Amino acid sequence: MPEFGDPASHMSQLDPTSPLPVVFMGTAPIACPSLQALMRQPEFRVVAVVTQPDRPRGRDLVPQPSAVKTAAVEALLPVLQPERARSESFVQQLRYFNPALIVVIAYGQILPAAILELASYGCINVHASLLPRYRGAAPIQWALINGDRETGITIMKMDAGLDTGPMLSVEKTPIQSQDNSQTLHDRLAEIGARLLITTLRGYVAGKIAPKVQPAEGIFYARKITKEDGRLDWAHAPTVLHNRVRAFTPWPGAYTFLPGTPRPVLLKIWETKVEVGSGAGVPPGEVLKADRDGILVACHEGALRILSLQKEGSRRLTASEFLAGCPLAPGTRLLQERPA
Repeated sequence: MPEFGDPASHMSQLDPTSPLPVVFMGTAPIACPSLQALMRQPEFRVVAVVTQPDRPRGRDLVPQPSAVKTAAVEALLPVLQPERARSESFVQQLRYFNPALIVVIAYGQILPAAILELASYGCINVHASLLPRYRGAAPIQWALINGDRETGITIMKMDAGLDTGPMLSVEKTPIQSQDNSQTLHDRLAEIGARLLITTLRGYVAGKIAPKVQPAEGIFYARKITKEDGRLDWAHAPTVLHNRVRAFTPWPGAYTFLPGTPRPVLLKIWETKVEVGSGAGVPPGEVLKADRDGILVACHEGALRILSLQKEGSRRLTASEFLAGCPLAPGTRLLQERPA
């Protein structure tokens, strides 16, 4: 009996003159370029889009649609929003669309075997890392946290594990010194969309064989929380700089400025590593604050803050910030806000 998902074993079941019916599953903005690219291809037909239910957002906690739902509604595509992807009622809904292929990008739920085995060509995932490095929810952030020099997109055929399926294609991209989570996200979104189309064409034609992931180099990229953005000035400046890049724009890297009646949260947007400064000075102490930035001592060096945002205010350059909130050398930035 042929292995499930082997393109060669299913070619005879499909009409080569008709576009392949595709169900697209995604939630986060990184999935939108791939959805839009699929809709432009004459050999594929998106028959339904699956995304997470509308979630409360903003100060008023009003339910808001996902980025993928917004794109699907604009394209007049059917949208499914199950609370649980493994529910039998939802699986039955998917069967109604009779997809030949299911494409999954940043959907946000683990898929059961019933879905993985539903489509003739299986479930194909676009993952924003060079697998097996950074399996999990936050591959972009962890590549920046760890100071990697390159990352990329892996297209894989999904199995029951977490990002463990065999690979169909890979494309690398360098991580630039000025990259943060947003710029890297946007670049990988475009790479993923382009690579998805070329890979699907080769895969359904039987020209691309899945390749087992290497057994070495596995790193689990756990989900990022708001607490991760807290800066510990006892770390080295490069470590802190990489964390600022990784957490921009969300959840934001932050520290606390002493104040009355309570310390004020400062969100740090942009920094620069300074070599040869800060020796012998307690971590978190302001060494200098002028038009060139706010220089803060840390472990074996210093970090220059170039732009920041005071709680309840807007993002400012360091020079703009200091015009309204001067910082004297010796001011100690805090890791925590006392209760």
